Order: sequence, then structure tokens, then C-alpha cells
Amino acid sequence: MTSIAHPTPTPFTGEDYAARMARVVHDAVAAGLDGLLVTPGPDLVWLTAYRPTAITERLTILVLCPDRQPTMVVPALERPDAEGADGTAAVSLVEWSDGTDPYQVAGALLDPTGRYGVSDSAWAMHLLGLQRQLPRSSYVALTDGMPMLRAVKDPAELARLSAAGAAADAVYEQIVQTRFAGRRENEVAAELAGLLRRFGHEQVDFTVVGSGPNGANPHHEAGDRKIERGDTVVLDFGGLMFGYGSDTSRTVAVGEPAPEVQQVHDIVRRAQQAGVEAVRPGISCQQIDRVARSVISDAGFGEQFIHRTGHGIGVTTHEPPYIVEGEEQLLVPGMCFSIEPGIYLAGRFGIRIEDIVTVTEDGGRRLNNTSHDLRVVD
Repeated sequence: MTSIAHPTPTPFTGEDYAARMARVVHDAVAAGLDGLLVTPGPDLVWLTAYRPTAITERLTILVLCPDRQPTMVVPALERPDAEGADGTAAVSLVEWSDGTDPYQVAGALLDPTGRYGVSDSAWAMHLLGLQRQLPRSSYVALTDGMPMLRAVKDPAELARLSAAGAAADAVYEQIVQTRFAGRRENEVAAELAGLLRRFGHEQVDFTVVGSGPNGANPHHEAGDRKIERGDTVVLDFGGLMFGYGSDTSRTVAVGEPAPEVQQVHDIVRRAQQAGVEAVRPGISCQQIDRVARSVISDAGFGEQFIHRTGHGIGVTTHEPPYIVEGEEQLLVPGMCFSIEPGIYLAGRFGIRIEDIVTVTEDGGRRLNNTSHDLRVVD
């Protein structure tokens, strides 16, 4: 078995990270915020490339405000790691030591009556600590206050997402050459994880293997059920490659599928195709959901499509925008998200087909390109 040689992308530079920070400060002001408070997690990685070796109870917080240089409050013992991150050259580091009050240090950088966007991943204890320090301040989760923070990808980010998608496609083409009948779900899941790493992923986030009735659970945790001939198997897997996500789903049949299985698969395939064809700048996220969902509802399976049509992807495998009813955010070029309708017949089987799609100037482009046919495996 060989792996795919993916050219290593050009690293992001300090200037790239500085430009991101400047842009989000501008966007924060436009959103009516006095600044952003970014804690360890995907937002901090995207803005500075800093990922603490251990996320603990010690406060680390990046303060981005229009009236000051980007400033990050860090524990003194972790300052060397923060200084070594690619994006912190333009950041002023302010340290605090054990035995002192980190919220007093951070609070001195903020407007006592300010309204700030805060990372979704912020620990409650840290947010409450800031509120105790600045009781007249207020906070809004970034998903609510700035949902477009990381949603629009630049060409360098799109190149990484494309490479991750191609690697996931290679994994699928490899796994369908292997035997399914007689193996346990967790064996296939372990093989998927190994293939993701072999084809270039540095992180595996999930390997769903839902066989037979387990396929009717969209987030089934692969177990020790033995896959049998006549089963359908939902495969949903992905992770991070070059720091950016992959996520794809296909459903295979172990042996020749029953007519009903083929019928349901055809409905899902048509729904997924309709969703992809609807992608273009200027329409809302919820419209993509409506288009895909209507195909399934019209076929009589609306009650069996039990999740949103998709989610954004970038430095995490699930992030805004969300392709769901009620999401009125308009699509713009550079957005990337999944389109993954499904039908789930409880106690019997499930079908899901998923591609990552990016919005182009005049439509959409798939980042996954394996066949959507119902593949028959041994």
C-alpha cells in the first residue's frame, strides 16, 4: 500500500497572522464590539499559531482591541512556548505568576464597561473571573457575535482543505478494496484511522462505521458488532491535515443491496446533488438545507432526515457556517462546508452521502470527488 505525496504548503507567516488579527479587529468594531477575547482553542491557533501544550486552569487570553497592539496574557511558565509560536511576533506578551490574580492583569487591558466577543471554547471560570473583575463589562460568544470570523477561507487555506479532501478520497478508495463481511466495526474504524494518517493526516477526529441497524444512528460510535452480508455500512471519517479539516461520508453495501436500500440511496444521492447544485454566492445557508431536505421530504422520508444538512470546516472539522433552517447568513466565495443529507430507518439501516463544498464566484466546487454510487463491497 502506498501513500499520496502531498506538497507541503507554504507556511503561514507572521505577516499573515498579523493581517488576520487586524481584520478581525475591524470586523469586531463593525459588529458593535469593543474587542475580542481569544482563549486557547481553534480561534487562537488561527490567529497566532499558538497552541498551549496543556490547556489548564491557568488563564491564557489574547486581547484584540482597536486602540492597542494585540496583547496576550500568559502564565509566566508558558511564556517561552508563546514566544515560539509563528504568529506572536506582532503580539505583546504580558505574563502573570502563580499566586497573583490573572483577572486583574487581563482586566487592566479592557474597558470596564466594554462589550467583548469571547471564544466559544473559553472556560466558564475565566469568563466569570473577568466579570468579577469588571462587573459592568459584557460578553457575547463569537459564534453569535462574529460567526464569519473564520468562515471565509483565503487561497492558502483552500489549498490545505483541498489536499485534506483529496487524502480522504484516497482513504475511501482504499477501504472499499478491503473485506467488510465478518469484520467488526471497530476493526474497520481502526483501519480508517490508520489510512487517514498514512495519507497525510496528522490528526484523526472521527471514524464512524455504522453497520446494519447501527447505520440509523448518525453519530454511531464504532463497536464490536460483526458486519454481515446484506448490511449497509455508513462510513464517515475525517481529521486534520496541514492543520485543516477533512470530512466525508459514503454508504456501502456488503453484497448486492436489497431494492429498498438502492431506492433510499438514490433519494439521498439526489438530495445531495441538489444541495450542491444550489450553492452560489448570495443565497442563504438555510436555502441549501431546504433544497436538499425537500428532495427527501417529497420522497416520503422527511421524518427520517434528522439532522442539519451541513456544517462549516476549517481549522476544526465542525464550525460556522451551519447549513440549517433558520441560518440566514448569505453564502460568499471562500466559505467551505459539508452537504450531507441522510435517511435513517431506526432498527434497520441508514444512508448518508457527504462532500465538502467551497463557494466559488459563480457556484460551488466539491472538495471530495469519489463516486456517489452505492458501492458494493465484499
